[in-house]
Amino acid sequence: MSEQTLTAAVHPGLTELARASWPESTADAEPPQLSGFVLSSFSPLVAEVARRCLTRVYGQPPADPARGGRTAVIISSCSGDAVTAAEVARAVDAGRRLGPLLFFQAVPNAVAGYVAARWELGGPVVSLSPEGGADPVGESLAEGLALASLLIRDGDADEALVIVAEQAADDGGRDRALAVLVRSTERTE
Repeated sequence: MSEQTLTAAVHPGLTELARASWPESTADAEPPQLSGFVLSSFSPLVAEVARRCLTRVYGQPPADPARGGRTAVIISSCSGDAVTAAEVARAVDAGRRLGPLLFFQAVPNAVAGYVAARWELGGPVVSLSPEGGADPVGESLAEGLALASLLIRDGDADEALVIVAEQAADDGGRDRALAVLVRSTERTE
């Protein structure tokens, strides 16, 4: 099932406002560096697809307060930040002290909080880790959209930015990410 079809099929009550992905072109070799996040592409990848998606709706940050004030940020990833997790494990196994940046970025909510603060999004900030499977991006998107639908239906948010990020495995693949901004189809502007 394609990601576009997945949005409509799984959550018919949601309207997609914008979408961005990584990579979008052959120029997408490495995501831009993100101050405060080191060693791993995970957080820069999340921040970059969020930037691309939100720019398509809001222009430059911050978001329009009338719209962004109740926008949830949801990160969904089957693998999470595998590079940071491996580095933390190596440090613990070797009895080395863990650097403060690695401690900070080991939690996916850190980059979700960065995105929310940068764009002044005032909704809930949540990270999910679906089980995974043959299509981790599709599964992560489905889980993220399900939570977005719940947060919007329950009145906790008016919109939700769902960000899916999966780092490449050691098989030479590429990092992949997707950001989708959604709202209820019942909402009127």
